[in-house]
Amino acid sequence: MIQHRKTILVLAVLVLVSFGLTACRERPTIYVYNWGDYIDEDLIAEFEEETKLRVVYDTYATNEDMYVKIKSGGSTYDVIFPSDYMLTRMIEEDMMAKLDLVSIPNSLHIEERFLGLEYDPENEYSLPYTWGTVGILYNTTMVDDVVDSWDILWDPKYSKELLMLDSQRDSIAVALLKLGYSINTLDQDELAEAGELLKEQKPLVLAYVVDEGQDKMIAGEAALAVVWSGEATNARMENPDLAFAIPKEGTNVWFDVMAVPKDANNKEGAMRFINFMNDPEVALRNAEYTGYATPNKAARDMLPKEITEDRTIYPNEEDLVDAEIFVNLGQTLSLYDRIWTEVKAH
Repeated sequence: MIQHRKTILVLAVLVLVSFGLTACRERPTIYVYNWGDYIDEDLIAEFEEETKLRVVYDTYATNEDMYVKIKSGGSTYDVIFPSDYMLTRMIEEDMMAKLDLVSIPNSLHIEERFLGLEYDPENEYSLPYTWGTVGILYNTTMVDDVVDSWDILWDPKYSKELLMLDSQRDSIAVALLKLGYSINTLDQDELAEAGELLKEQKPLVLAYVVDEGQDKMIAGEAALAVVWSGEATNARMENPDLAFAIPKEGTNVWFDVMAVPKDANNKEGAMRFINFMNDPEVALRNAEYTGYATPNKAARDMLPKEITEDRTIYPNEEDLVDAEIFVNLGQTLSLYDRIWTEVKAH
């Protein structure tokens, strides 16, 4: 009798385990592909609890890495976070699906000034996620010069004390701005000049970095770094000796967006995720976590004044007089690729 009961108990456990595994397999899933450390992951867990959808979350380091992954066709991502110029490229190459804005009612919280921009003029393919600028983060105990120009990144005084972004568009843009050219130039001579300038600078560079640049500046391992504004915000919170400047020659105003690849398997789930991230309370918590400016007006209105009046995060019109948004370069992109490859190999 005891053996019989044990057999029944074992069978019951096996049935429950089998049922659980089946339920797990059948649970609808969305695949999300985002920049590293660019979302409060507690929010992902809350989305899963609220919607009963499972989220598989992966990260990438650059727009170009993400593009190659999606272009290869070997992925099944439902939500991605490309930058403005990369979204345009992917739209032009028929890689993106149009959003169903009826399924994203929280899109109404996006500020009007962030809609209808050149990278998605009809707002058919994306909603802005964050925005910001590129500038110079510097340690005030290590830098005794006025930091108001990109020129300081070529000063031999700071040899092996400066960090550049390991990003072709951003680093080439810095050289172009120093030379007084557009960050979207298609002129081969201007680009060649920018490439030579970056090669000239390379012996001074401690490292080409992405996310790790923030950590190195916090630790006092470098004096100067080219950073995105949100990275500067987070670094300044950890190290009060750090300051941020937008150089007088101009900067890039960038937008990272939420979008859905054409080959996404769960577009309905993708719309639910994008809608969730645009809920004002969710957008507020995410902005506080990432340190980046939110385009969600309702969320921004709930932020404390010391954040909304911080010009590192929310620059004013004066800061952006000479700012440009990156655009897709078309065939000229191959020239940018070649120049950056030559710089890194120099």
